Amino acid sequence: MNLTNLFNMQQQLDTKIETQHQLQNEALTERKILALLVEVGELANETRCFKFWSLKPPAAIDVILEEYVDGVHFILSLGLKIKVNPALSIEDKQDDRSMTEQFLIVYETITAFKNNQSISQYKKMFEEYLYLGKLLGFSNEQVEKAYVSKNEVNHERQQQGY
Repeated sequence: MNLTNLFNMQQQLDTKIETQHQLQNEALTERKILALLVEVGELANETRCFKFWSLKPPAAIDVILEEYVDGVHFILSLGLKIKVNPALSIEDKQDDRSMTEQFLIVYETITAFKNNQSISQYKKMFEEYLYLGKLLGFSNEQVEKAYVSKNEVNHERQQQGY
């Protein structure tokens, strides 16, 4: 995954949003963290991995992937806020966790990042989120392609007054 390219694309989108909505002087970090937590919840809801009481199947894989990359947008945006080097080295995690357990770990690392906005905590959060994507069956190439596509949609939405 070309993180430098994704960070650059996110920077352009963030600049557009902050300019269009006159937010250049606003502290947006807490709102972005809450937005990320909400997106993770929406993703979990689409996977239905925790719904032991229901027989309804998960959403279509393209719906799940779109929800997943919504989270990538906010993670990249948070990285820009703390001035992460776009050439950040992300480790490819290997583990035996269930999807439900991984969702909980992602929530924990987001909360830990809220409390300690360091590069090392950011890296942990990003790695755990990427591992969640792996558990969902997504390759880095799929995630990158879906991110680029959704980024274009987000630019269009801004032009339409979303």
